[in-house]
Amino acid sequence: MQDPNFSDHKMQTAEGPHIAYRVYEAIGGEETGVPILCLHGLTRNLLDFEDLAPRLAMMGRKVITASQRGRGDSDPETDPARYSPLIYTGDMLGLLDHLCIKKALFIGTSMGGLMTMIAASAAPERMAGAIINDIGPEIDPRGLARIQGYVGKSTPVTSWDDAAIRIKEINDAAYPKETGHEFWLDFAKKTFREGKEGQLVLNYDPKISQSVTPGNQDLANLWPLFLALKEIPTLVIRGGISDILSAETLETMKSRKPDMVVTIVPDVGHAPTLIEPQSWAAIRKFVGEVD
Repeated sequence: MQDPNFSDHKMQTAEGPHIAYRVYEAIGGEETGVPILCLHGLTRNLLDFEDLAPRLAMMGRKVITASQRGRGDSDPETDPARYSPLIYTGDMLGLLDHLCIKKALFIGTSMGGLMTMIAASAAPERMAGAIINDIGPEIDPRGLARIQGYVGKSTPVTSWDDAAIRIKEINDAAYPKETGHEFWLDFAKKTFREGKEGQLVLNYDPKISQSVTPGNQDLANLWPLFLALKEIPTLVIRGGISDILSAETLETMKSRKPDMVVTIVPDVGHAPTLIEPQSWAAIRKFVGEVD
């Protein structure tokens, strides 16, 4: 599902790199609640939300999606040390300022969920609600090792069909029910871009891998960040076979924040696309309850 009612823009960050972002206007004219800010995962970009965002716009919400530094059409970093969720979160709060948005509902997938928790800690007054997709304050070592094994290490491919095959090889375990070529081709087109010599290359700077290197402090104790959501309405979506957010961590999160809403998406790993029937039903209900 796609909708033409969006516009693409760029904003210069405090350190210099420009961030590409997209604004979907509320369909029907009048906005029914606070805008929604969508934050993607480590190797992803704003295209991850091109199916979800129009649905939210149909609910009368302005939706902002953005590609973090080094992804999509956003500028790469000259200093790879600034490839950090803390820096990205500052960029996104700056983007809200740029758009004169005082408060938003945050939707964060994986790394975007960490950014959502960081934003709740740094500026809780900016957050009307939080939807966290398949991430928590403890990251399952199995999934982290898997990500460390592929991020930034892909070689160029020569066709979109080859790219789809490559993506399926990496992500097949997370989507065992997805056997159709179109799903993987769409996934590939959100992951690769055409390079200068006609080859397809990853749509991100390989140096972003630095943020998930063993011992990186960005992956240290994250529980204080999660607990910053204590007073903020929160929905957590977990893939039923996720190797990033374990069932045990989710149970602990629920015990520490009893009002947290939880939805499990069966037969999906890391991470749900957010347009599965279970995901969308939970999101639609949650968004409808956040003014």
